[in-house]
Amino acid sequence: MIRFATPGDVPDILRLIRELAEYERALHEVKATEAQLRSRFFGDDPRVHALVAEHEGRVVGFAVWFLTFSTWNGTHGIYLEDLFVEPDVRGHGHGKALLIELTRIADERGYGRVEWAVLNWNAPAIGFYESLGARPQDEWTVYRLTGDSLTKAARA
Repeated sequence: MIRFATPGDVPDILRLIRELAEYERALHEVKATEAQLRSRFFGDDPRVHALVAEHEGRVVGFAVWFLTFSTWNGTHGIYLEDLFVEPDVRGHGHGKALLIELTRIADERGYGRVEWAVLNWNAPAIGFYESLGARPQDEWTVYRLTGDSLTKAARA
């Protein structure tokens, strides 16, 4: 079962975020708290959204997404920040159902694209995405300012 997250799902979402970070060898980088997630997902002006996947009444997966905008197309899009399903229930279609639900949301709302990033070494995820028809955008390189670099640029 795929559904929009509710405030009661926040502890499970944070648990799954930590599991994802551990899988990506970056658990030490998780700083998010339940209070932050609750505020961002369910505050006065939410700008980020979450879907959850349930298996036998338990939250076992999630997708966190937000809107983008294409100046060339003149339409919004969905950026999938994270998609994760617990390893013990993979293969039951939860990941595919989460991604398909995002495509339905995009299609129903007239959005022009659904996009995301995947770690180069994550062959299982790459294979999964490509099996759905997704193609890498390898002519683009992602850049990021964070931490001290962000602060330095902001104060320049």
